[in-house]
Amino acid sequence: MKLSQLALDLPQAELTQDAQIGGLCTDSRVAGAGDLFFCFCGTRTDAHDCAAEAVGRGAAAVVCEHALALPCAQLIVPDGREAMARIAAAYFGHPERCMKMVGVTGTNGKTTTAAMTAEILREAGIAAGLIGTLGAEYGGVHVPPSLTTPDPVCLFSLLRDMANAGMRAAVMEVSAHALALKKEAPVFYDVAVFTNLTRDHLDFFGDMERYAAAKKALFRRERCAFAVLNADDMFSRELEQQGVPYVTYGLETPADAFAVVESDTLRALKAVLNLQDELCEAEIGMTGRHNLSNALAAACAAKRLGAGADAIARGLKKTRVEGRLEWTAHVNGGDVFVDFAHTPDGLEKSLGALREHCAGRLIVLFGCGGNRDAGKRKTMGEAAARCADFTVLTSDNPRYEDPYAIISDIEAGIRPLTCEYAVIEEREKAIRCALGMLSEGDVLLVAGKGAEKYQEIMGIKYDYDDKDVIRELIGKS
Repeated sequence: MKLSQLALDLPQAELTQDAQIGGLCTDSRVAGAGDLFFCFCGTRTDAHDCAAEAVGRGAAAVVCEHALALPCAQLIVPDGREAMARIAAAYFGHPERCMKMVGVTGTNGKTTTAAMTAEILREAGIAAGLIGTLGAEYGGVHVPPSLTTPDPVCLFSLLRDMANAGMRAAVMEVSAHALALKKEAPVFYDVAVFTNLTRDHLDFFGDMERYAAAKKALFRRERCAFAVLNADDMFSRELEQQGVPYVTYGLETPADAFAVVESDTLRALKAVLNLQDELCEAEIGMTGRHNLSNALAAACAAKRLGAGADAIARGLKKTRVEGRLEWTAHVNGGDVFVDFAHTPDGLEKSLGALREHCAGRLIVLFGCGGNRDAGKRKTMGEAAARCADFTVLTSDNPRYEDPYAIISDIEAGIRPLTCEYAVIEEREKAIRCALGMLSEGDVLLVAGKGAEKYQEIMGIKYDYDDKDVIRELIGKS
């Protein structure tokens, strides 16, 4: 394909000469003959510095933000990241235009809401692909996870594969990072879903205003046709002013869609959903009001695309989301759950959900990631101290930080409120200790990693899975 054809959606671009493009490349070390190499300033490096290597390996052209002294075709653009997304979409034949697109954003609940939405659509006879934190799945194919929202070349390649496989809809988790970095810039969403806005990722965004602005970008008229908004979150008031038609859902605030709980147990809940006066008897294989809120969001999104009450009920009953408040084991009369909760709000909601069904002590084990938003560590400690009876602090992807320094930051939130906690840095030993504390009626929440399959230490990702560790320890006991 000609570079000039790929650049049609970039009216501000300057093309020095045309070139035939055979592939897209973002890593100069693996560039090949005929590739188009993308240059932009990253958080740590500037890809412009790698362009010569890419050309030396055979790249036919580069996309760059300023002219380079290289003997190849150059497409000079104002924003290299946005150009990469728009060119990737064009290169793969704009697959986002071939399917109904659903985007789900929010601090917490994206994975569960997206999974529920995709499952409902499938039950409604609408073949749907799913892209998010747990990877991608469509038509029996599963692609391992990389990022919540993949980088553009991977993303549009996946969407093309989905369209080729007969998918009529694609449900995507859309992270704030993806929106800020314009990874999915060419996508126009038939439905955009907002779950909530609480503190996270301030290491990247700096403050809540910038973080909120990234989320808000998804709900502009030029980005989506219809919005599903959480009436229980005040940020929805701002999203309502964006000029996009919307429907609201809520459990605490008057909304277009709401629910009445019939029963709520440790492993499931039943409720009647009122979806703009259409009633739906729903059974959800997860506990917690936050998961009922996620179910309402998914039901509203799927209903917009044609799913009826029967399909919504079947889809919600069928949905299982790995590592999201997932019951994992029964030990000494106590129940063990694994959850991805890694924000103060997420931890508080998961502990609150389990407290409702905890006859004994509620124990939580968690840590915080290194080289990420350090300001939330103290707040997570406070949440654990308020909501749990005992806390085990441990390591969770310390990356390049000292694990004990991270734990000390969390302790600053716990110490003023309680002395009922322990510090065990090695996560497997911490889990062994926590399991040994369980007795009849107790509940243990192992939080922070969920379905994650690694522990990242000093730049190396070691194989690790909370659920595997729990089961192995139980087997040895």
